[in-house]
Amino acid sequence: MEKYKEEFIEFMLECNVLKFGDFTTKSGRKTPFFVNTGFYRTGSQLRKLGEYYAKAINEKFGTDFDVLFGPAYKGIPLTVAATMAFSEDYDKDIRYCSNRKEVKDHGDKGILLGSPINDGDKVVIIEDVTTAGTSIAETLPIIKAQGDVEVLGMCVSVDRQERGTGSKSALAEIEEKYGFKTTSIVKMSDVIEYLTEHEVNGKKIIDEKLKSAIDAYYAQYGSED
Repeated sequence: MEKYKEEFIEFMLECNVLKFGDFTTKSGRKTPFFVNTGFYRTGSQLRKLGEYYAKAINEKFGTDFDVLFGPAYKGIPLTVAATMAFSEDYDKDIRYCSNRKEVKDHGDKGILLGSPINDGDKVVIIEDVTTAGTSIAETLPIIKAQGDVEVLGMCVSVDRQERGTGSKSALAEIEEKYGFKTTSIVKMSDVIEYLTEHEVNGKKIIDEKLKSAIDAYYAQYGSED
């Protein structure tokens, strides 16, 4: 596993973004772990988060694209942080763009926030965690409506590697449905492997009991890919 992935796992714990216990997801699944990106709350945290996203996006898509698009609302700070990281770390001036939940009819009118999207633009979408495709179904038509643009793919922070509507993961389903590539900073299997084998600040995060609960969860909800 790349060093930055290991650092990102510890970073999520440090920011209280990654938690272990008893949780219920929006889909109603009882899960022994939870990822809440709303706990990235400070300037230094967002700066580091943007660097991790930029590394993962560069690893998958390179820097030959024009716009980083983040669906409202959580995608807005992600696009800003990641485009700043591309400027600082890769000397690449990527434009950021997000959609509004409501169309603005005065001043800076329209559905978009940030940069416009133009004919010929190559776009990468940035999200928080693995999505069931709901936000993509809403925002992809907005992107496509801006002109003749190419969506290269999408990057999330954590791929939970759970089944979507079928036996494959939500990210795999998105690839099949929309025809673009997806990637993540880390997969949940990376997280489990690292925290099973390593202590963090002298503490064992995933012990045998928790590992058994995680294994049982994936036996029930894990994807085949």
